Amino acid sequence: MTQGETIRGGIIAAGEGSRLRQAGYAVPKPLVPVAGMPLIGRVVDNFLAAGIESLVIIFNEEGRECERWVRSHYADLDIDIVLKTTASSLESFLTIAERIKVGPALISTVDAWCSPNDFKVFVEEARRRSPEDTVLAVTPFVADERPLWAVLDQSGRVTSLGGDTGTMVTAGMYLVPERVRRLSVPQGLTRLRDFLTWLVASGEPVFGIPIQTVVDVDRGEDVLLAEAVAKEFPGHPTNRPAEEVT
Repeated sequence: MTQGETIRGGIIAAGEGSRLRQAGYAVPKPLVPVAGMPLIGRVVDNFLAAGIESLVIIFNEEGRECERWVRSHYADLDIDIVLKTTASSLESFLTIAERIKVGPALISTVDAWCSPNDFKVFVEEARRRSPEDTVLAVTPFVADERPLWAVLDQSGRVTSLGGDTGTMVTAGMYLVPERVRRLSVPQGLTRLRDFLTWLVASGEPVFGIPIQTVVDVDRGEDVLLAEAVAKEFPGHPTNRPAEEVT
């Protein structure tokens, strides 16, 4: 990829968050707080840390509260918000892909929770790949009920996705070239993981870049896990001298 090429971001946040509601969270999933910050705010801040200030965000049709929160907290950003209830993660992904007309797109799920610095490093490394490559964030930190296992060769190329075990799992962040977003998706694919698996099986150049810790926040216990991880972030109140904490 050309280092100066503009990347536009996309955030998939159209899910219902049923398991979080079952855990007692009354707000929509994108607004569930982790360490004092709603999930959607963490992901937007990650994009800003990576220098990406143009975003497409998809919420479901009940997401007006989420839209208001984003508009009020990021009024100066170029944000295109889509309110659409989709049948699957793949439909949400394709909806965002259609709105990002040209150039590479960096797309993240709203529940892929990691530090801004780790996200920034992932983007920097992904930018160094060929403009033909699709690049996935992968992690050895397995905090997902249904992980998508990835096998990488020595060059970092993903040789297979799926299976029952492995050393890395996909982490909900994807740098997707314009060419790949224009591919005709085969009938029968219903989930984003199906699309990614199809790309790899088709021989598309798909590469993985490891991020040490990414929490997939789907359940109440995932919120607690992410908050425990947050305490390790530089600048967290528990990691600063007492006189600096306000």
